[in-house]
Amino acid sequence: MSLDDFEADELLNEDNTRKTTPDEHARIAKITGDNSKKVHLSGMYKSWFLDYASYVILERAVPHLDDGLKPVQRRILHSMKRLDDGRYNKVANIIGHTMQFHPHGDASIGDALVQLGQKELLIDQQGNWGNILTGDSAAAPRYIEARLSKFALDIAFNVKTTEWMLSYDGRNQEPVTLPMKFPLLLAQGVEGIAVGLASKILPHNFNELIDAAIAYLKEHDFELYPDFITGGHADCTRYNDGLRGGAIKVRAKIQKIDRKTLSITELPFGKTTSSLIDTIVKANDKGKIKIKKIDDNTSQNVEILIHLPTDVSPDVTIDALYAFTDCEISISPNSCVIYQDKPRFMGVKDLLKASVDHTKFLLTWELKNRLDELEEDWHFSSLEKIFFEKRIYRELEKDTETWENVIDAIEKGFDPYRKLFTREITREDLLKLTEKPVRKISKFDIKKADEHIKAVVDEIAEVKNHLSNIVPYTINYYQQIKKKHGKGKERKTELRSFDTIEATKVVVANEKLYVNREEGFFGTGLKKDEFVCDCSDIDDVIVFLKSGKYFISKVQDKAFVGKDILHIAVFKKNDQRTIYNVVYRDGRNGSIMMKRCAITGITRDKEYDISKGTEGSSILYMSANPNGEAEVLKVFLKPKPRLRNLIIELDFSQLAIKGRSSMGNIFTRYAIHKIQLKERGVSTLGGHKIWLDEDVLRLNSDSRGKYLGEFQEGDKILVVNGDGTYYLTGFDFSVRFENSPIIIEKYDADKVFSAVYFDGEQDFYYLKRFVFEPTEKPQSFIAEETDSRFIAICDDDFPCLEITFKGKHAKKDPEQVDVYEFIAVKGYKAKGKRLTTNEVKAIAFIEPLQKELPPSEDEEEGDFEENGDDNTDDSASATQMELGI
Repeated sequence: MSLDDFEADELLNEDNTRKTTPDEHARIAKITGDNSKKVHLSGMYKSWFLDYASYVILERAVPHLDDGLKPVQRRILHSMKRLDDGRYNKVANIIGHTMQFHPHGDASIGDALVQLGQKELLIDQQGNWGNILTGDSAAAPRYIEARLSKFALDIAFNVKTTEWMLSYDGRNQEPVTLPMKFPLLLAQGVEGIAVGLASKILPHNFNELIDAAIAYLKEHDFELYPDFITGGHADCTRYNDGLRGGAIKVRAKIQKIDRKTLSITELPFGKTTSSLIDTIVKANDKGKIKIKKIDDNTSQNVEILIHLPTDVSPDVTIDALYAFTDCEISISPNSCVIYQDKPRFMGVKDLLKASVDHTKFLLTWELKNRLDELEEDWHFSSLEKIFFEKRIYRELEKDTETWENVIDAIEKGFDPYRKLFTREITREDLLKLTEKPVRKISKFDIKKADEHIKAVVDEIAEVKNHLSNIVPYTINYYQQIKKKHGKGKERKTELRSFDTIEATKVVVANEKLYVNREEGFFGTGLKKDEFVCDCSDIDDVIVFLKSGKYFISKVQDKAFVGKDILHIAVFKKNDQRTIYNVVYRDGRNGSIMMKRCAITGITRDKEYDISKGTEGSSILYMSANPNGEAEVLKVFLKPKPRLRNLIIELDFSQLAIKGRSSMGNIFTRYAIHKIQLKERGVSTLGGHKIWLDEDVLRLNSDSRGKYLGEFQEGDKILVVNGDGTYYLTGFDFSVRFENSPIIIEKYDADKVFSAVYFDGEQDFYYLKRFVFEPTEKPQSFIAEETDSRFIAICDDDFPCLEITFKGKHAKKDPEQVDVYEFIAVKGYKAKGKRLTTNEVKAIAFIEPLQKELPPSEDEEEGDFEENGDDNTDDSASATQMELGI
């Protein structure tokens, strides 16, 4: 055995485990012995975690109220100001310079800088800074450049009003907050997640913030709503001033190009074209919507084209896109800021007020600094003028033993003039005065000095006036900011109220429903059984059994409800037009009952009974009528002694529609042999009463908005747009109205309209009277030249126009035109008649003339035959009422 093998055996225990060495024993005793320092883990966790949480909240994630910036953003802007010479700097250089103040690495600085640049407020960019529309990232920092924008230089920097502190390593000074004289926090928005705390403040419109600031200074009320750089539509009904608990809905802007193509031109906030297209493709794969293909043509502006199959409604697809994709999203704001070294939850109104108050404070500070500078300038300029004008400088030419004696002599020379000064003449003033070169004595210009002193005095008076009128001065400051930087910053997000889209009404029927009536099963997986209808996987199904029991259940692959299924269909909640006509036997030997009812809404998977619920009841006849039809039945009774009439009829139209829980009426007490359908009925519900909700521009039957009328099958709605086009559409609730129409009403083929438009080719105003012809494609009823534009339209029977003039005809009295006499009714494509050759200031329809329509020849003949001469006026009045006069 070698020496090495012997030493290895000495280090092993009997069970071949390694022995502990003396040095290891000493180290273990040092840690676990009585003299070791022990720290409880719970206390360590508590203190360290609180320190860490406080640091993340105050120094990383949450913006400060005063300047609206996170620390990394503030340090970036401070570094860019130090580097600023008017030229662009490499972003890599800015990042390196910022690392003197920010201890968290170049990646966080680079990301924050790119995000600041993409908001297009504080930073001018050069190079590929990415695309917020497509989600493309920016180029590497060494390839892109940046500098502070003129707006940032105007509102964010002033060394004299900045509070400073040492940087993290003590080598440099950085601002505690920048002297921000603008509500930047609300303009840019911010999102940050700290430890146990989050902040999400949405961006607002630049010009609207300034208008709100001015309104606050004038003690007027104001409202603020978000505005997103990506555009889109927003419903801010539940904005809640940006506080926790609020929410806004944001939608993409979807336009209908034709029946087969939709175009998305604006995105919801926080979404890119790629992420939006992914959600559309997923919804299509799941069968929620049906599309043919998607083209993404986005570059500078968003353009996503969605191509539809021929059998798909574009209006329903738009609703489905909002219901099943990120074309509509909900955003929950959480307005949290750092104020007085603590996180505070403040609404956007309070944030704006605090920002305006801070701006007013900074402007006051700047004015006071300027006043001090001007007063010092006036003091020294006056001192200098007296020094030369009163020849006190000659004390310098005298042979004096010491310099101190010279200064004393000069100080004594100012004794007669001390009352002219606003403060004491100090020895430092005299020393500064004697530092002037001797050659300046010969060049000193008294007149120029007087002019300078007068200018300083005037400016002092102006500054003092501003200080005494600080509110108007602050208002003027905001107005100048808007005038200088507000161009091109108009609102991009359109505010509107959204309609509630029911997913079950817009989802594509992506499943097939089957039923096994005898065994009592239904579902989408019973491929070998009876086909019922197409449905979607989120639909509800209503099932009636022969016993009178019925249930509502969600579409499933396979479900059991009970044997002898009599009727099964997709259930539409709150459907008041589907009427169930039922004949049932009450109990085993009871009376034959009849009833009509609608089933609008019940609890899912709960058992209900359409009969009285007596044991042994059975449905003898049942029909589901989607438009309230009432059929006529032939009922054969079982023969019975002394029963003469064995065949009777049942007309459901004579039966009132009642609630689903009503027991119905007694039809007969005799047993029924069989029931046959004698005559299919027509609807007993009348037409569809349709309303237009003008807030969301959607049709409804819930009495919301403007009543359009009662619609029968085949009736249409007339839509007239502000660009001089019109079209007819159906009254389905999925219809969407684009381009902010000026007229939406029930179409009347005989109704006459009067329209005024400007002909761009002829450069004159034209008037025309016409009726709208049936067409579902948008048609223009004005001249189609490039510069032509629609002016006004009126549906009065005897409209009147008023024309006011300008230019060389400005002194001419306004002219009124009797439209009924001026032009006859022609086709909608007719050019019309020129109104005037004078320069027109304005044209508008005014109160219609009071006339009576002449009765038609048929009406005259009928009135004379039946009632004689005296009833002619009554006939005319009836005609007027018919036309809506």
